[in-house]
Amino acid sequence: MSSPNTVSIAASARSRTVDERPQSLRHSDRLYNEDLAPAAQRWGAYNIAAFWMSDVHSVGGYLVAASLFALGLSGWQVMVSLLVGIVAVQWVANIIAAPSQKAAVPFPVICRMSFGVLGANVPALVRGVIAVFWYGIQTFLASSALMMVLLRFFPAMNEWTHLSFLGLSQLGWLCFGALWAAQALVFWRGMDTIRRFIDWSGPAVYAVMFIMAGWLCYRAGWSNIHFTLGDRVLTPKQQLWQMVIAAMIVIGYFSGPTLNFGDFSRYACSMSAVRKGNFWGLPVNFLVFAATTVAMVSATLPVFGEMIDDPIATVARLDSDVVVIIGALTFVTTTIGINIVANFVSPAFDFSNVAPRWISFRVGGMIAAVGSVVLMPWKMFANPELIHYTVEALAAVIGPIYGVLLVDYYHVQHRRVDIDALFSMQTHRPYWYRKGVNPSAIGALVIASVVSLGLNFAPYFGDLHHFSLIAGALTAAGIYALLARNLRQQRLGGAL
Repeated sequence: MSSPNTVSIAASARSRTVDERPQSLRHSDRLYNEDLAPAAQRWGAYNIAAFWMSDVHSVGGYLVAASLFALGLSGWQVMVSLLVGIVAVQWVANIIAAPSQKAAVPFPVICRMSFGVLGANVPALVRGVIAVFWYGIQTFLASSALMMVLLRFFPAMNEWTHLSFLGLSQLGWLCFGALWAAQALVFWRGMDTIRRFIDWSGPAVYAVMFIMAGWLCYRAGWSNIHFTLGDRVLTPKQQLWQMVIAAMIVIGYFSGPTLNFGDFSRYACSMSAVRKGNFWGLPVNFLVFAATTVAMVSATLPVFGEMIDDPIATVARLDSDVVVIIGALTFVTTTIGINIVANFVSPAFDFSNVAPRWISFRVGGMIAAVGSVVLMPWKMFANPELIHYTVEALAAVIGPIYGVLLVDYYHVQHRRVDIDALFSMQTHRPYWYRKGVNPSAIGALVIASVVSLGLNFAPYFGDLHHFSLIAGALTAAGIYALLARNLRQQRLGGAL
């Protein structure tokens, strides 16, 4: 027989408000707070699509799309590679979203199923630390765009660039602080404000990009627009290999936000809405964005005499002050959007999961925000090797987390979620394991991470480092599937 609490949670996870949570869960202070508890589910397909728009429409997304068209492939070959990669991302996003949408809980709470109610802090903190690194870097890049606009229209502010404190000029601190505060303000107002922000920011970027692309293409002449940006000559075998690498770059680019996609799919009203939103927000949106990006980059050669793949640099070269302001502020807005959805919400839940009684969603987010300043991303950005080794080392663990989570939910748990057990410290619950940690999941994660790190940093593997994500995921999945045979899963009759 299932307990009354289990039945009430399972029956009402999609519709109740926070105040209607069972009293028993409110007393599980070590595992529970209102932010981690099952949420009301009101998001539709458009909200999910807008989430992906905010993630795609960024300076980083622009540079990635442009770089793929410079691999020496023809335009149609790159588009095929993009389609293969983004469809793979869409498939993973659908299956990673399912448990969080079913239980209406965020990524770190879902990790409790696989890693144990306390062991879940391991994957949660890995994802949280990665997000903090990128949060600081993205904020610094956006502040550079704002700084460019200020110097163009207020040349006297150049005097504020001479003195430096901790590696950043006075104007640099002003711009970084302004962007830091703007993002914190949007975040502090909660998920409803975040949802409204991403609902309009992604489409707004399209409007500006279409205008800029049309203007650049008109100036360049339509006959001068090409969808092959590189000048490398490749053999058919090399072309096929580059197409595979291009697809893997796309998969790797989206690996972070896809892993913690449950932080957002938890609010979706149904899995049908999630799948529709993923379709429009990933393959359809990304292909249109990539085509627009390449048209803009291609047009810069005849217009400016050189090919420019940085959108901020492109905006800076325009001769219209109005267009410069609109373009620069648009890319600042896009960076705020991707930073919030990919690098702010995630560590907020992840850090809250460590000590729910003391760290709320807001406090967790501010820990991430403060951490991004302490890291001094402008110094990291000045040393590309440091960024590469630090972030790639952390990202090598993302693949193994995928492997453990998916095997556990679909193979071990058979798509069942005991919501009560996710918030319970009782030893007879199925997610307690030994001392709250599932040693099989941790073991699979560690071994597979070694494999991923080896592929990433061993020089003799060459281009195979692009496959470290998949290698880590498959290794972890295989090891955990074998170890999980010895796990005796206890399932309550009322589990979802």
